[in-house]
Amino acid sequence: MGKIVIAYKILPSESTVDLEVLKEKIKKQLADTASNQRFAEEPIAFGLSALKVTLVLPEKDGILDEIEKRITEIEEVGQIHTLGVTRI
Repeated sequence: MGKIVIAYKILPSESTVDLEVLKEKIKKQLADTASNQRFAEEPIAFGLSALKVTLVLPEKDGILDEIEKRITEIEEVGQIHTLGVTRI
């Protein structure tokens, strides 16, 4: 089975959300699915930052929908945008 790499930009629900706490919640939520997780912070404006998350996932039907659903279930997540998807 192949693997895919997906990159997301995740905006917190509020500017007061601690991105380190959010990172840990995402890691915990996806620990059983994503074999490799990379995080970076991107300043947006007025003290608001977004998380750029890169995940390596198994290539199977419905995996992207499942991952997005699991991320959006986290209370501190406001919006999620897909930046790119590729096979490796």
